[in-house]
Amino acid sequence: MIKQIVKKYIRKDKVIPGFGLTMGISLLMLSLIILLPLLSVLVFSFQLSPAEFLDLITKDNVVNAFQTSIISSFLAAIINCLFGTILAWVLIKYEFPGKRVLDGLIELPFALPTAVAGITLSKLYSDTGLIGKPLAQLGLKVSYTKIGLTIALIFVGIPFVVRAIQPVLEKLDSQYEEAAYILGASKTRTFFKVILPELRPALLTGFGLAFARGIGEYGSVIYIAGNSAKEKTQVISYVIMQKLNYVDYASATAIALVMLILSFLILLFINMVQIHQSRRTNHI
Repeated sequence: MIKQIVKKYIRKDKVIPGFGLTMGISLLMLSLIILLPLLSVLVFSFQLSPAEFLDLITKDNVVNAFQTSIISSFLAAIINCLFGTILAWVLIKYEFPGKRVLDGLIELPFALPTAVAGITLSKLYSDTGLIGKPLAQLGLKVSYTKIGLTIALIFVGIPFVVRAIQPVLEKLDSQYEEAAYILGASKTRTFFKVILPELRPALLTGFGLAFARGIGEYGSVIYIAGNSAKEKTQVISYVIMQKLNYVDYASATAIALVMLILSFLILLFINMVQIHQSRRTNHI
């Protein structure tokens, strides 16, 4: 009976044979690269008792680091949604000299080593930097503050939003806009009532990806944040690094477990948005 059910769902006209071998290799790589590291986090975390675990993650420096990472990442993701939408709109809707160069520069945060980005941004926005100096004269300090931290997270997160929105804008039929104009809608009303609802799922996906990247970011923020417990500019990844430097693997993995749970929740949110959009598209 089981063999009949399996044969029913396995296609006989496979283009590339070897399902068993390829599935085995896929599961092996999945286990070695993803599952085992995640399980190791759980194993080391379970070395702590529930009371020790709770006491660790509720310490002032850990709570402040979580707050700094989450709030800064959230603000950076919101700003990225705004400017990422504008960038994607310009790249799709207009033709201008240097368009390909600008489109390629969007990928720069992916290609550039995060440490290089952090050093560059910290120097650029320091009190003696090209941008930081005039801001300092106005009384606004950027480097080694939460403002600088947010700017670094904007830098690393904006490609996620732009690349999530671009395909939707490319496929968006211009007849919707024309129909809205014919019916007397203004450009603003057309955008918010016709275009934005189509962009919302992609926008939420880009927001989730940028938010998740920001929470776990280390290299690009470690130099510009200042890492001061007094000023509350420590990020959670820096606290984990401190624990590892002191060979406190149990504490480091306990904090990492909380971050892992947050990542899973964000991933669940992104998947729910994509499923909703898929059902909406199929329904239409």
